[in-house]
Amino acid sequence: MIRTRSSGARQRSMRRLQAVKIRVRELKMVGRALLSQRHPILAHIIPMRRCNLSCSYCNEYDDFSPPIPTEVMLERIDHLARLGTSIVTISGGEPLMHRELESVITRIRDRNMIAGLITNGYLLARKRIRSLNRSGLEHLQISIDNVKPDRNSMKSLKVLDKKLLYLSELAEFQVNINTVLGSGVNHPEDALIIARRAVDLGFTCTVGVIHDGHGGLKPLSPEEVRIFHQVKSMAKRGYSRLNKGFQENLAAGRPNDWRCRAGSRYLYVCEDGLVHYCSQQRGYPGIPLAEYTLADIRREHRTPKSCAPYCTVSCVHQASLVDEWRAPQGLEILPESGA
Repeated sequence: MIRTRSSGARQRSMRRLQAVKIRVRELKMVGRALLSQRHPILAHIIPMRRCNLSCSYCNEYDDFSPPIPTEVMLERIDHLARLGTSIVTISGGEPLMHRELESVITRIRDRNMIAGLITNGYLLARKRIRSLNRSGLEHLQISIDNVKPDRNSMKSLKVLDKKLLYLSELAEFQVNINTVLGSGVNHPEDALIIARRAVDLGFTCTVGVIHDGHGGLKPLSPEEVRIFHQVKSMAKRGYSRLNKGFQENLAAGRPNDWRCRAGSRYLYVCEDGLVHYCSQQRGYPGIPLAEYTLADIRREHRTPKSCAPYCTVSCVHQASLVDEWRAPQGLEILPESGA
């Protein structure tokens, strides 16, 4: 036990150092984004649609799809780099079911992009965490929905706490624990327990307003709003905090007035290699990533999205916020000149 605590302390120290390095890279990324609107800030890429779970609110998985061949994934990463993408986050399905995922992460880092991973955490054994360390992973996020599993979600603290201990002991990358409130969450008070556990283990924590199985928004109850603000108060040290009241408005059932830059600053690349606005708006624009160009980025930067006011996909909002001061959407695309 003494050895485990000592190891955990070393890893916390390493994660703090890593956080400083990543923050410097992120500040450079923000500066570059302010100077030019001609490149994606964040891309989500899917190495496989299959998942080992079947959460009732999720519409982003199946139980049969094979993994995308590694060489195909590497080609997609290379094209994202050619587009000038700053951050690539791998999600799914369950990405850890891809046996050569570390090769994809290494390619992201080799192309000088920040590498992130979103996982349900079930497959995080000690050996796999060490492998993710070697690959150069920088951010990992696990969403934990409840303290005990129920028929809506098996992503519970009871099941995943051992995995969190492994991460606290071994991980050299940043770990964020995301908890949720809203549709399908039977015990909203669980969010506080999960957030406290994350902070106790030295991780950052976030809380989101969850969409239903059709991607729609269910406003929070007064009790859920109270819990939402309590968790937010615990999450001040984490990353991606700048959101102009985005989640707060959703929690209250209010629309957000913002310019969604999906398809431009944010790309969602599905398992078929097509670019979509986001996980909840698959089908638009539906262009193969290999054919995606600066012209597509410029067009989508100026294209308004009717789903934006009640969108729950906070990463799209965060990637878009850097351009909130730029020209309004809906205008004719100007000739290519300037930033």
